[in-house]
Amino acid sequence: MRILALTLTVSLLSRSLLAEELTLDNVTTPAANSVDEPLAADFSLDNATRFLDQASLDWTKSRKCFTCHTNFSYLIARPTISADGTAHRQVRRALEELVEKRWEEKGPRWDAEVVMSAAVLAMNDAATSGKLHATTQKALDRMWTLQREDGGFDWLKCGWPPMESDDDYGIAIAALAAGAAPNDYGKSETARAGVQKLRDYLKKNPPPTLHHTAMLMWADSHGTELLTPAERDSAIEKLSALQQPDGGWSFATLGNWERSDGTEQDTNLSDGYGTGFVVFVLRQAGVSSDDARLQKGVSWLKQHQRESGRWYSRSLNKDSKHFISHAGSAFAVMAIQSCKLD
Repeated sequence: MRILALTLTVSLLSRSLLAEELTLDNVTTPAANSVDEPLAADFSLDNATRFLDQASLDWTKSRKCFTCHTNFSYLIARPTISADGTAHRQVRRALEELVEKRWEEKGPRWDAEVVMSAAVLAMNDAATSGKLHATTQKALDRMWTLQREDGGFDWLKCGWPPMESDDDYGIAIAALAAGAAPNDYGKSETARAGVQKLRDYLKKNPPPTLHHTAMLMWADSHGTELLTPAERDSAIEKLSALQQPDGGWSFATLGNWERSDGTEQDTNLSDGYGTGFVVFVLRQAGVSSDDARLQKGVSWLKQHQRESGRWYSRSLNKDSKHFISHAGSAFAVMAIQSCKLD
Protein backbone atom coordinates (compact mmCIF):
# COMPACT_ATOMS: atom_id res chain seq x y z
CA MET A 1 0.00 0.00 0.00
CA ARG A 2 2.86 2.39 0.82
CA ILE A 3 4.47 1.72 -2.59
CA LEU A 4 1.13 2.38 -4.32
CA ALA A 5 0.62 5.60 -2.35
CA LEU A 6 4.15 6.76 -3.15
CA THR A 7 3.61 6.01 -6.84
CA LEU A 8 0.39 7.99 -6.88
CA THR A 9 2.06 10.89 -5.08
CA VAL A 10 4.92 11.00 -7.59
CA SER A 11 2.46 10.79 -10.47
CA LEU A 12 0.35 13.65 -9.11
CA LEU A 13 3.47 15.72 -8.45
CA SER A 14 4.67 15.18 -12.02
CA ARG A 15 1.32 16.29 -13.39
CA SER A 16 1.39 19.35 -11.14
CA LEU A 17 4.85 20.33 -12.37
CA LEU A 18 3.80 19.81 -15.97
CA ALA A 19 0.75 22.03 -15.46
CA GLU A 20 2.72 24.80 -13.74
CA GLU A 21 3.05 27.85 -15.95
CA LEU A 22 6.65 28.56 -16.88
CA THR A 23 8.04 32.02 -16.18
CA LEU A 24 11.42 33.70 -15.95
CA ASP A 25 11.29 33.10 -12.19
CA ASN A 26 10.75 29.34 -12.19
CA VAL A 27 12.21 28.17 -15.51
CA THR A 28 14.97 25.56 -15.48
CA THR A 29 17.43 24.69 -18.23
CA PRO A 30 16.09 22.03 -20.60
CA ALA A 31 18.06 18.85 -21.06
CA ALA A 32 20.66 18.93 -23.82
CA ASN A 33 19.54 18.39 -27.40
CA SER A 34 20.47 14.78 -28.14
CA VAL A 35 19.95 12.38 -30.99
CA ASP A 36 19.57 9.68 -28.34
CA GLU A 37 16.50 11.21 -26.69
CA PRO A 38 13.62 8.73 -27.04
CA LEU A 39 10.71 9.46 -29.33
CA ALA A 40 7.43 10.45 -27.70
CA ALA A 41 4.76 7.78 -27.54
CA ASP A 42 2.27 10.19 -29.11
CA PHE A 43 2.42 13.66 -30.62
CA SER A 44 1.62 16.39 -28.10
CA LEU A 45 1.25 20.06 -29.01
CA ASP A 46 1.18 20.85 -25.28
CA ASN A 47 4.60 19.27 -24.79
CA ALA A 48 5.94 21.10 -27.83
CA THR A 49 4.63 24.37 -26.43
CA ARG A 50 6.18 23.72 -23.05
CA PHE A 51 9.56 22.92 -24.58
CA LEU A 52 9.52 26.08 -26.68
CA ASP A 53 8.54 28.13 -23.63
CA GLN A 54 11.24 26.53 -21.50
CA ALA A 55 14.06 26.84 -24.02
CA SER A 56 13.25 30.46 -24.81
CA LEU A 57 12.72 31.59 -21.24
CA ASP A 58 15.93 29.89 -20.13
CA TRP A 59 17.94 31.45 -22.94
CA THR A 60 16.49 34.88 -22.23
CA LYS A 61 17.17 34.57 -18.52
CA SER A 62 20.61 32.93 -18.55
CA ARG A 63 22.12 34.51 -21.68
CA LYS A 64 20.36 37.86 -21.50
CA CYS A 65 20.44 38.15 -25.28
CA PHE A 66 18.49 37.15 -28.36
CA THR A 67 19.62 34.59 -30.88
CA CYS A 68 18.19 33.38 -34.20
CA HIS A 69 17.88 29.72 -33.21
CA THR A 70 16.06 30.13 -29.91
CA ASN A 71 14.14 33.17 -28.68
CA PHE A 72 13.88 34.96 -32.04
CA SER A 73 12.44 31.79 -33.59
CA TYR A 74 10.20 31.38 -30.55
CA LEU A 75 8.50 34.74 -31.01
CA ILE A 76 7.63 33.82 -34.59
CA ALA A 77 6.31 30.36 -33.74
CA ARG A 78 4.59 30.84 -30.38
CA PRO A 79 1.60 32.87 -31.64
CA THR A 80 0.73 30.09 -34.09
CA ILE A 81 -0.26 28.09 -31.01
CA SER A 82 -1.51 30.90 -28.79
CA ALA A 83 -0.40 34.42 -27.93
CA ASP A 84 -1.62 33.92 -24.37
CA GLY A 85 0.66 32.94 -21.53
CA THR A 86 3.25 34.54 -19.32
CA ALA A 87 6.19 32.98 -21.17
CA HIS A 88 5.29 34.61 -24.47
CA ARG A 89 4.63 37.98 -22.84
CA GLN A 90 7.91 37.91 -20.92
CA VAL A 91 10.06 37.00 -23.91
CA ARG A 92 8.31 39.60 -26.06
CA ARG A 93 8.85 42.21 -23.34
CA ALA A 94 12.54 41.29 -23.12
CA LEU A 95 12.92 41.98 -26.84
CA GLU A 96 11.13 45.32 -26.47
CA GLU A 97 13.55 46.23 -23.67
CA LEU A 98 16.47 45.28 -25.90
CA VAL A 99 15.31 47.85 -28.44
CA GLU A 100 14.16 50.53 -26.03
CA LYS A 101 16.83 50.32 -23.35
CA ARG A 102 19.97 48.46 -24.32
CA TRP A 103 20.21 49.92 -27.80
CA GLU A 104 19.78 53.40 -26.36
CA GLU A 105 22.37 52.83 -23.63
CA LYS A 106 24.95 50.60 -25.32
CA GLY A 107 23.86 50.19 -28.92
CA PRO A 108 23.11 46.92 -30.75
CA ARG A 109 25.72 44.18 -30.72
CA TRP A 110 25.54 43.68 -34.47
CA ASP A 111 23.57 44.93 -37.47
CA ALA A 112 22.04 41.48 -37.69
CA GLU A 113 20.51 41.96 -34.24
CA VAL A 114 18.67 45.04 -35.48
CA VAL A 115 17.32 43.35 -38.62
CA MET A 116 16.25 40.21 -36.74
CA SER A 117 14.60 42.25 -33.99
CA ALA A 118 12.66 44.34 -36.49
CA ALA A 119 11.48 41.28 -38.43
CA VAL A 120 10.52 39.23 -35.39
CA LEU A 121 8.66 42.10 -33.74
CA ALA A 122 6.83 42.78 -37.01
CA MET A 123 5.80 39.14 -37.44
CA ASN A 124 4.81 38.92 -33.79
CA ASP A 125 2.70 42.07 -34.10
CA ALA A 126 0.95 40.70 -37.17
CA ALA A 127 0.16 37.42 -35.42
CA THR A 128 -1.05 38.98 -32.16
CA SER A 129 -2.47 42.50 -32.02
CA GLY A 130 -2.51 43.05 -35.78
CA LYS A 131 -1.17 46.55 -35.11
CA LEU A 132 2.32 47.98 -35.53
CA HIS A 133 3.81 48.50 -32.07
CA ALA A 134 5.80 51.69 -31.45
CA THR A 135 8.87 49.64 -30.53
CA THR A 136 8.57 47.68 -33.77
CA GLN A 137 8.43 50.94 -35.69
CA LYS A 138 11.61 52.09 -33.95
CA ALA A 139 13.41 48.85 -34.85
CA LEU A 140 12.24 49.05 -38.47
CA ASP A 141 13.41 52.66 -38.76
CA ARG A 142 16.82 51.70 -37.43
CA MET A 143 17.04 48.69 -39.73
CA TRP A 144 16.89 50.72 -42.93
CA THR A 145 19.68 53.03 -41.74
CA LEU A 146 21.95 49.97 -41.80
CA GLN A 147 21.17 48.91 -45.36
CA ARG A 148 24.23 49.18 -47.60
CA GLU A 149 24.24 50.96 -50.93
CA ASP A 150 24.21 47.61 -52.71
CA GLY A 151 21.01 46.72 -50.85
CA GLY A 152 22.53 44.18 -48.46
CA PHE A 153 23.34 44.16 -44.76
CA ASP A 154 26.54 43.30 -42.92
CA TRP A 155 25.51 39.98 -41.42
CA LEU A 156 27.07 37.73 -38.82
CA LYS A 157 29.39 35.16 -40.37
CA CYS A 158 30.20 32.83 -37.50
CA GLY A 159 30.15 29.61 -39.49
CA TRP A 160 26.76 28.63 -38.08
CA PRO A 161 24.50 27.95 -41.09
CA PRO A 162 21.93 28.68 -42.22
CA MET A 163 21.45 31.77 -40.06
CA GLU A 164 24.93 33.10 -39.37
CA SER A 165 27.13 32.18 -42.30
CA ASP A 166 26.51 34.71 -45.10
CA ASP A 167 24.97 38.11 -45.87
CA ASP A 168 22.17 36.58 -47.92
CA TYR A 169 20.16 35.34 -44.94
CA GLY A 170 19.70 38.95 -43.89
CA ILE A 171 18.09 39.82 -47.23
CA ALA A 172 15.15 37.52 -46.61
CA ILE A 173 14.84 38.61 -42.98
CA ALA A 174 14.71 42.29 -43.94
CA ALA A 175 12.08 41.49 -46.57
CA LEU A 176 10.03 39.61 -43.96
CA ALA A 177 10.28 42.66 -41.69
CA ALA A 178 8.91 44.95 -44.38
CA GLY A 179 6.27 42.59 -45.72
CA ALA A 180 4.88 41.17 -42.49
CA ALA A 181 4.60 44.43 -40.54
CA PRO A 182 0.96 45.46 -39.94
CA ASN A 183 -0.71 48.79 -40.76
CA ASP A 184 0.33 48.54 -44.42
CA TYR A 185 3.89 49.32 -43.41
CA GLY A 186 5.15 47.66 -46.59
CA LYS A 187 3.45 50.38 -48.63
CA SER A 188 5.34 53.17 -46.88
CA GLU A 189 7.93 55.07 -48.88
CA THR A 190 10.74 53.88 -46.63
CA ALA A 191 9.78 50.22 -46.90
CA ARG A 192 9.23 50.33 -50.66
CA ALA A 193 12.63 51.96 -51.19
CA GLY A 194 14.34 49.41 -48.95
CA VAL A 195 12.68 46.41 -50.61
CA GLN A 196 13.61 47.74 -54.05
CA LYS A 197 17.24 47.80 -52.93
CA LEU A 198 16.83 44.19 -51.80
CA ARG A 199 15.62 43.30 -55.28
CA ASP A 200 18.59 45.11 -56.82
CA TYR A 201 20.94 43.15 -54.55
CA LEU A 202 19.39 39.84 -55.57
CA LYS A 203 19.79 40.59 -59.27
CA LYS A 204 23.55 40.65 -58.73
CA ASN A 205 23.69 38.12 -55.87
CA PRO A 206 21.32 35.18 -56.35
CA PRO A 207 20.61 33.11 -53.23
CA PRO A 208 23.59 30.78 -52.61
CA THR A 209 21.46 27.92 -51.29
CA LEU A 210 18.00 26.45 -51.79
CA HIS A 211 17.35 27.24 -48.13
CA HIS A 212 17.75 30.95 -48.78
CA THR A 213 15.62 30.76 -51.92
CA ALA A 214 12.92 29.18 -49.75
CA MET A 215 13.32 32.05 -47.28
CA LEU A 216 12.65 34.50 -50.12
CA MET A 217 9.57 32.45 -51.00
CA TRP A 218 8.38 32.94 -47.43
CA ALA A 219 9.01 36.68 -47.70
CA ASP A 220 7.13 36.77 -51.00
CA SER A 221 4.05 35.41 -49.24
CA HIS A 222 3.90 38.91 -47.74
CA GLY A 223 4.00 40.61 -51.14
CA THR A 224 7.68 41.53 -51.42
CA GLU A 225 8.06 40.11 -54.96
CA LEU A 226 11.68 39.01 -54.65
CA LEU A 227 11.21 35.93 -56.85
CA THR A 228 9.65 35.62 -60.28
CA PRO A 229 6.79 33.12 -60.68
CA ALA A 230 9.18 30.83 -62.55
CA GLU A 231 11.75 31.02 -59.74
CA ARG A 232 9.04 30.28 -57.20
CA ASP A 233 7.77 27.24 -59.14
CA SER A 234 11.33 25.99 -59.57
CA ALA A 235 11.99 26.30 -55.83
CA ILE A 236 8.83 24.35 -55.01
CA GLU A 237 9.89 21.60 -57.43
CA LYS A 238 13.42 21.42 -56.03
CA LEU A 239 12.23 21.33 -52.43
CA SER A 240 9.71 18.60 -53.26
CA ALA A 241 12.39 16.51 -54.97
CA LEU A 242 14.42 16.44 -51.74
CA GLN A 243 11.69 14.73 -49.71
CA GLN A 244 13.06 11.55 -48.15
CA PRO A 245 11.34 8.16 -48.58
CA ASP A 246 10.07 8.39 -44.99
CA GLY A 247 8.23 11.65 -45.75
CA GLY A 248 10.62 14.04 -44.04
CA TRP A 249 13.38 16.32 -45.26
CA SER A 250 17.06 16.48 -44.34
CA PHE A 251 18.23 19.92 -43.29
CA ALA A 252 21.68 19.33 -44.81
CA THR A 253 20.26 18.89 -48.33
CA LEU A 254 19.07 22.52 -48.45
CA GLY A 255 22.60 23.85 -49.01
CA ASN A 256 26.20 22.87 -49.56
CA TRP A 257 27.53 23.67 -46.11
CA GLU A 258 30.74 22.10 -44.81
CA ARG A 259 31.13 21.07 -41.20
CA SER A 260 33.96 22.59 -39.18
CA ASP A 261 34.56 19.33 -37.31
CA GLY A 262 35.42 17.50 -40.54
CA THR A 263 32.54 15.03 -40.35
CA GLU A 264 30.02 14.39 -43.10
CA GLN A 265 26.61 16.02 -43.24
CA ASP A 266 23.59 13.77 -42.73
CA THR A 267 21.91 14.10 -46.11
CA ASN A 268 19.91 10.88 -45.92
CA LEU A 269 18.30 11.38 -42.51
CA SER A 270 15.13 13.42 -42.03
CA ASP A 271 15.18 15.89 -39.14
CA GLY A 272 13.00 18.44 -37.40
CA TYR A 273 14.41 21.59 -38.97
CA GLY A 274 14.49 20.27 -42.53
CA THR A 275 10.98 18.84 -42.38
CA GLY A 276 9.39 21.66 -40.42
CA PHE A 277 11.00 24.39 -42.50
CA VAL A 278 10.13 22.89 -45.89
CA VAL A 279 6.53 22.07 -45.00
CA PHE A 280 6.06 25.56 -43.58
CA VAL A 281 7.54 27.46 -46.54
CA LEU A 282 5.62 25.32 -49.04
CA ARG A 283 2.44 26.28 -47.22
CA GLN A 284 3.45 29.94 -47.40
CA ALA A 285 4.01 29.49 -51.14
CA GLY A 286 0.41 28.37 -51.52
CA VAL A 287 0.77 24.59 -51.57
CA SER A 288 -2.45 23.13 -50.17
CA SER A 289 -2.36 21.53 -46.75
CA ASP A 290 -3.96 18.40 -48.19
CA ASP A 291 -1.12 17.99 -50.69
CA ALA A 292 0.32 14.49 -50.32
CA ARG A 293 3.87 15.82 -49.87
CA LEU A 294 2.84 18.03 -46.97
CA GLN A 295 0.67 15.37 -45.40
CA LYS A 296 3.62 12.97 -45.40
CA GLY A 297 5.81 15.68 -43.90
CA VAL A 298 3.34 16.40 -41.11
CA SER A 299 3.01 12.69 -40.44
CA TRP A 300 6.80 12.44 -40.11
CA LEU A 301 6.83 15.34 -37.65
CA LYS A 302 4.10 13.86 -35.48
CA GLN A 303 5.91 10.51 -35.39
CA HIS A 304 9.33 11.97 -34.56
CA GLN A 305 8.68 14.34 -31.70
CA ARG A 306 10.92 13.56 -28.73
CA GLU A 307 9.77 12.91 -25.14
CA SER A 308 10.70 16.45 -24.11
CA GLY A 309 8.40 17.91 -26.76
CA ARG A 310 11.19 19.03 -29.09
CA TRP A 311 12.38 17.79 -32.49
CA TYR A 312 16.07 16.97 -32.85
CA SER A 313 18.17 18.47 -35.64
CA ARG A 314 21.88 17.96 -35.98
CA SER A 315 24.03 21.09 -36.20
CA LEU A 316 25.41 21.78 -39.66
CA ASN A 317 28.65 23.05 -38.11
CA LYS A 318 29.80 20.68 -35.37
CA ASP A 319 28.53 18.15 -32.90
CA SER A 320 28.15 20.13 -29.68
CA LYS A 321 24.95 21.82 -28.46
CA HIS A 322 22.77 21.36 -31.57
CA PHE A 323 20.83 24.52 -30.71
CA ILE A 324 19.38 24.44 -34.22
CA SER A 325 16.99 21.90 -32.67
CA HIS A 326 15.25 24.86 -31.01
CA ALA A 327 14.59 26.54 -34.36
CA GLY A 328 13.70 23.16 -35.81
CA SER A 329 11.11 22.67 -33.09
CA ALA A 330 9.69 26.13 -33.81
CA PHE A 331 9.38 25.34 -37.52
CA ALA A 332 7.89 21.92 -36.75
CA VAL A 333 5.12 23.57 -34.76
CA MET A 334 4.57 26.23 -37.45
CA ALA A 335 4.40 23.51 -40.10
CA ILE A 336 1.86 21.45 -38.18
CA GLN A 337 -0.25 24.49 -37.34
CA SER A 338 -0.16 25.82 -40.90
CA CYS A 339 -1.50 22.55 -42.23
CA LYS A 340 -4.54 22.80 -39.98
CA LEU A 341 -5.88 25.89 -41.76
CA ASP A 342 -7.50 24.32 -44.84
